[in-house]
Amino acid sequence: MTRMVSADRLLAFAAMSFLLIVVPGPSVLFVIGRALALGRRAALTTVVGNTLGAYTLIVAVAFGVGAVVERSVLVFTVLKLVGSAYLVFLGVKAWRERASLQAAITGTVVAQGGSRTFWEGFAVGVTNPKTIVFFAAVLPQFVDRGQGQVAVQMLLLGLVFSIIAVACDMVWGLAAATARGWFARSPQRLSLVGGVGGLTMIGLGVTVAVTGRKD
Repeated sequence: MTRMVSADRLLAFAAMSFLLIVVPGPSVLFVIGRALALGRRAALTTVVGNTLGAYTLIVAVAFGVGAVVERSVLVFTVLKLVGSAYLVFLGVKAWRERASLQAAITGTVVAQGGSRTFWEGFAVGVTNPKTIVFFAAVLPQFVDRGQGQVAVQMLLLGLVFSIIAVACDMVWGLAAATARGWFARSPQRLSLVGGVGGLTMIGLGVTVAVTGRKD
């Protein structure tokens, strides 16, 4: 793997992936909501489904959009700028709506089976706009075209993303399941999480806009 993707690229991609993943977006909120409403097992099942849904996007990018982006500087630049603008938009939205996180994660959810929980997590992962933008606009920046096998590089980078996502989302889910009352009793804590997440997302969007290919 390191022969196709250098250690520097892997570390940089891992760092940017971590920043994106830890920000409370649709997937994180969904995992937390399941944890608070249904408990630890539902949270972990949701994480697995969500991660597989996200990796489905990686496969699609690697064998579709990624190939086009890799060959066209214009397409790459457009995707990068649109993607960065959307990340900033999501950050501003998260900041403005930080006070509404309480309602988003404490709604009543009827008990359901593990299979349904898994597929709902998958649906959230495969339709998460934040993840779609990241894979389409950011992931191709870390591919070394000179090494060839662009699709394989993307799949490997996507695996790094998935490992980080599983670890971070499980922490969110387990923490929420363990401290249901602590979250539910404090809208201020939830507001702080949303606010910090929004600012991080804005910073990530700006970073995407000013970095990347120059050729």
